[in-house]
Amino acid sequence: MSKRIDLAQVQPNALTAMLSLENYLSDVELSNELKEIIKIRSSIINKCAYCIQMHTTEALKIGITQQKLFALSAWQESPLFNPTERAILTLTDEMTLISNSGVSDTTYQQCLELLGEELLAQSMMQVITINAWNRFALATQMTHQ
Repeated sequence: MSKRIDLAQVQPNALTAMLSLENYLSDVELSNELKEIIKIRSSIINKCAYCIQMHTTEALKIGITQQKLFALSAWQESPLFNPTERAILTLTDEMTLISNSGVSDTTYQQCLELLGEELLAQSMMQVITINAWNRFALATQMTHQ
């Protein structure tokens, strides 16, 4: 494996922009539990081990159970997720795999009904941001030291 560029070092303003998104997300109403579920699920889909490791560690710290974390890879079959989490996970899957068929009207409407406009927008921004971080980490082959 050849060494890849360090985006943060080569383009520090890009990292600053990404961190601005994180700063925005740290101050929204969407719960930390839902944020971490989104981050982990997107990272599983994108096969980003760096982000999976980071966000499962954080999820455990904020009280998400190991059982629930283990179930995220097959959440559709798991009884551990409530209707709001299921809607957000569906949205996360569809947005992360956006080229498959976009976000369905059914998913969008269900999320809108359960979350309202503000939390739906915040959920969408969380999905967008973690997908950007996944690509940041995967393209540069980031690893934990």
